[in-house]
Amino acid sequence: MDIVRAPTDLPGPLVARGPETIKVGLETVEVTGALADGATYHYWTFNRKVPGPFVRARVGDTVEVSLHNVDDSTEPHSVDFHAATGPGGGGAATHAQPGEAKSFSFKALKPGLYVYHCAVPLAAEHIANGMYGLILVEPEEALPAVDREFYVMQGEIYTAEEFGSKGMLTGSVDRLLDEQPEYYVFNGAAEALTGDHALRAEVGETVRIYFGVGGPNKSSSFHVIGEIFDKVYNLASFATEPMSDVATVSVPPGGAAVVDLTLEVPGEFLLVDHALSRAARGLVGKLVVEGEDAPAIFSATESSEPDQLESHGEPAH
Repeated sequence: MDIVRAPTDLPGPLVARGPETIKVGLETVEVTGALADGATYHYWTFNRKVPGPFVRARVGDTVEVSLHNVDDSTEPHSVDFHAATGPGGGGAATHAQPGEAKSFSFKALKPGLYVYHCAVPLAAEHIANGMYGLILVEPEEALPAVDREFYVMQGEIYTAEEFGSKGMLTGSVDRLLDEQPEYYVFNGAAEALTGDHALRAEVGETVRIYFGVGGPNKSSSFHVIGEIFDKVYNLASFATEPMSDVATVSVPPGGAAVVDLTLEVPGEFLLVDHALSRAARGLVGKLVVEGEDAPAIFSATESSEPDQLESHGEPAH
């Protein structure tokens, strides 16, 4: 099945209101999904997609979480919300065997963008298999409005088989413990955010990307090639003034960032981790921007002439 969560699959901004109760329903489901061209993998998921559903709340809200571990699971599962103040972030309270349902609630005390993930030991294995997502706790004063919002998370997959193998691939705990992933992914699969799942917008629009790193082990140097972030809410802090005019932002595993950008020119812009070797292992997405050219900002001249430099950098003769 298609386990990739579309980057547009997130609820819209909240209207001005007082505190409310937000109900979050999570099903932990183990499913076989497409990892790469010709390769499948047995994912452990929240609600059959990677990442899990985007949760949206506001400071002061009460978040009620119900978790149902479906009958045919082979593992216990749980959920730890980094936005929760309480033992284990809810991990122990929601530890559910196959067929069980558990619940807990927490008050959203601090604004920010936070990761949630399965916390059953070996937690790193559950996360690597796809069990992570984001919860946005909006500040009392709403974030500045933008034209489009997107949901993107980075993760690693540790297969026993080499990158590029075909067929049903299997997880490797040894490679996980050695922190040597075969695949790096946005939203669950190699090159997932291309084609039908590419981010799409138009010239002149403002875009916000809610970006998180499920991990479980590797940090990200998140970058959009050919764009500069107007604002970066570093480490997803809304209590700190955002940074301006940043090209690349570092996000640790279990962390998040919010980035805003304005689209001045059309074209295809690649989403990458600037540890660029990872792009060759599946970690690449696309932001497709349509609209009128802006030659005063960017102009490229096509040429059929051969490259005027040889590989050693000397003029060709």
